[in-house]
Amino acid sequence: MRILVTGGLGFIGSRLVDDLVALDHEVVVLDSVADHVHAVDPDYRNPGAEHVVADVRDPDAWLAALAGVDAVSHQAARVGLGVSPADVRGYVGDNGVGTAVGLWAMHEVGFAGRFVLASSMVVYGEGAYTCPVDGPVRPGPRSAERLEAGRFEPPCPHCGADLAPGLVDEGARLDPRNTYAATKLHQEHLATVFGRETGVPVTSLRYHNVFGPRMPRDTPYAGVAAIFRSALERGEAPQVFEDGGQRRDFVHVADVSAANVAALTAAEPLIGAANVASGTPHTVGDLAVALAAAMGGPPPVVTGRFRLGDVRHVTASPQRAADLLGFRASVGFDEGVAEFATAPLRAAP
Repeated sequence: MRILVTGGLGFIGSRLVDDLVALDHEVVVLDSVADHVHAVDPDYRNPGAEHVVADVRDPDAWLAALAGVDAVSHQAARVGLGVSPADVRGYVGDNGVGTAVGLWAMHEVGFAGRFVLASSMVVYGEGAYTCPVDGPVRPGPRSAERLEAGRFEPPCPHCGADLAPGLVDEGARLDPRNTYAATKLHQEHLATVFGRETGVPVTSLRYHNVFGPRMPRDTPYAGVAAIFRSALERGEAPQVFEDGGQRRDFVHVADVSAANVAALTAAEPLIGAANVASGTPHTVGDLAVALAAAMGGPPPVVTGRFRLGDVRHVTASPQRAADLLGFRASVGFDEGVAEFATAPLRAAP
């Protein structure tokens, strides 16, 4: 197959490119190599792929990159929670406009292959919860007053009781809680409408907390694993927000790439969304402790600090991807953290 990978020099995209090339697919990479993402030209650029250096908001770049393509993996995106409301233009431009331009270009060239979108668990907002009184519930955003008082667990929206977190599935109500999350859901909506109108099979892979080699380092937009590792490399204790009890699903980049390969090449396309997760939740505190131990660094410090855009618990059922794509994560948490402790990271801009 000839496959276009946007953002193919990024953290996840570059691993996918390597895996697709190793499987003898023809790969075209569309990546802007933007200064705010790459401090230097990546030294891991795969020579087995064609590279188009251009912005995903450029319609001519999409038209050129789509020539002869059988499938598209749209990885390019501005990621992370963001620093302030001033980030909104960048997120909407890169994620919303960039996706819209790509869909327009696919229509213009009569594209009839598969479209696989890199989405995110952030579209869920809070994960799944059960109240002992009211049963399954979805709590609203946590208030600043509650967080400042150190009351981090969301209460039942009906009776105020403590909740038990569970696994969220793809049919859950979507409730993005920050700008990045809103743009990822917008991408899903745009792609879904495009698929219905054109017949193009559209798969939205909702990544959970991805970690592994080539993560960006020393940037406020990086994932928590990279932030912890950067602190440990400076000889500093990882700073854990809230009480460290936030539940997440940490999934290795090798598994995320494998899920993408499956979505692009499976005998039958998966239509709609699928969680990409290990299926084994851990807390943010667990990650900090494990990484500090693997790197021989100081133990983490629980700070009690918080960010309003964060959610407390979001972990997922990986069953749909297993049933329809045959995908199951294979890299365990301990194995992945041990590798990540010394893996090469991408230089900060």
